[in-house]
Amino acid sequence: MGYQQALEQTIGVPFTEGNSVTVLKNGDEIFPSMKDAVSKAQRSISFLTFVYWQGKIAVEFAELFSKKAREGVRVKVLLDSYGAFPMRQELVDLMIDSGVEVVWFRPLSRWKVWKMDNRTHRKILICDDKTAFTGGVGIAEEWTGDAGNKDEWRETHFKIEGPSVEGIKAAFTENWIEAGNELEINKSETNTLHSTGSAKIQTVRTSASVRWSDIVLLYQSLIELAEKRILIQTAYFNPDEKLVELLSKRAKEGIEVKIIFPGKYTDQRATKIMAGHSFERLLEAGVELFYYQKTMMHAKVIMVDDELSCIGSANFNHRSMLKDDEINLVMIDKSIFKELFAHFEEDLNHCERITNFRWKKRDSVKRALEVIVRPFRQQL
Repeated sequence: MGYQQALEQTIGVPFTEGNSVTVLKNGDEIFPSMKDAVSKAQRSISFLTFVYWQGKIAVEFAELFSKKAREGVRVKVLLDSYGAFPMRQELVDLMIDSGVEVVWFRPLSRWKVWKMDNRTHRKILICDDKTAFTGGVGIAEEWTGDAGNKDEWRETHFKIEGPSVEGIKAAFTENWIEAGNELEINKSETNTLHSTGSAKIQTVRTSASVRWSDIVLLYQSLIELAEKRILIQTAYFNPDEKLVELLSKRAKEGIEVKIIFPGKYTDQRATKIMAGHSFERLLEAGVELFYYQKTMMHAKVIMVDDELSCIGSANFNHRSMLKDDEINLVMIDKSIFKELFAHFEEDLNHCERITNFRWKKRDSVKRALEVIVRPFRQQL
């Protein structure tokens, strides 16, 4: 059974064919491409993000959205009320005054208390319902540049054209409707998305769950499907016991398993500490673990064998798998894999490998911190 059939049967979501994918590495490639698509939009712009913070790039996007709204383009901006809380109010006012529809997802002041911890972590931009962007990037100064120093985060984002844009739009619509907006269906309008490339894409979106989600099922399936290698890049590594067991099992079976996550530079120290709870078992099984030392590693990419890639907003942690709304795309395409593989190999040059001997020799302070953060494991 091939990758496509296996994943369709397991996840229950069909692949679309004929998609075009552009891999965008770091802010110097990501933001110009996004701004260009926004500038060229003639009918509609739909934008959803978890992070909208400070910096010049935050101003640039607010001004660009405002400009397009004044030109008559319908602009929808959906912001997570927790992740985008630091956003400057004058930028919000500018967009609203210009005609942008700014909506806050699950406002902190009045949302149901039992859902306060469940956020939308999706990052989506759709222009004219034909061009979409998704991946890990937020709108903040940290994502600008080319990961040249500790202040420029390492990120991977994607520009998508073709039939799979409909699945990405559905993820935006889901959060837009939950935020209190009306469902709009224009039966007279046809917007057929024609084939633009060769990539097959499966769109997997997931919402908060008590014990299970499609992201968990997807990650387990990818690990089980591997015949040669499993390569993972993630900003936050805190897998459940089943995933640790599966990764260890596959490594013992001779599958190459390599994982890169933040090292010296991270925006969530507790998550880095928590990651260590599984290191000893993974290292003893033959999994290769690496701390990225150049800057904050924020990319979210899983590669399997020679043509299967999984990208999107979800990290390899409890929060992405069970608490937050996420969107991931599974791609079957050798050229995309080849490009992502080259990026992975380059990133390894800036990593420190974690050896089992060195990990067992870690000091008592680190061991104590691991015990302290353990009760908060499902929050990270």
